[in-house]
Amino acid sequence: MGRRAVRHAVGAVGLWLAALGCTSTTSSKAEAAEAAVRRFFQALPSGDCAVLGPMLVTGQGVPSCEETVKDLREHGMGLVDVLDAKVDGRDPNAVVVRARVSQGGTERAEPFLFRVERQGDGWRLRL
Repeated sequence: MGRRAVRHAVGAVGLWLAALGCTSTTSSKAEAAEAAVRRFFQALPSGDCAVLGPMLVTGQGVPSCEETVKDLREHGMGLVDVLDAKVDGRDPNAVVVRARVSQGGTERAEPFLFRVERQGDGWRLRL
């Protein structure tokens, strides 16, 4: 095998390994975001913002935990199942989670999209 062939083989292996690394990072972000959505909806019935607050995106212009929880509970929002999650192509620290949800005990026909963002050391829902 000539030098040129070896360089191409080494380059191809490098690209393949880089792709594996990206896939692993992408899948770990998606898994973390899915878990964040599940944890939030498991804790939602309690209405306890001491627990729920750290699971929500915070900042200027974002409704308070109390407002968010009141609204979700008034609409009887519940998680049925997480369908999939994909890293947002515009922001590597955000994941869009597609899920089946219920409102007032009736499952919505269309999936609901949740944006989950990395804030500090954790993943939080933007609702």
